[in-house]
Amino acid sequence: MQKLVLVLSIVFIILTFAGAGYVLLNRGNGNAGYAAIPMVCALACISFYRHKE
Repeated sequence: MQKLVLVLSIVFIILTFAGAGYVLLNRGNGNAGYAAIPMVCALACISFYRHKE
């Protein structure tokens, strides 16, 4: 279970940077939620991982 949560957190972090890059490449016309939503999920996964250690 811990390895799955760790892998999910890494995937969500990659999606966060991809979403931020998309917004920046579109000169801010993209939705900021493309970066914010995966970051919330990544923080939740990291918190769960640290709590279960």
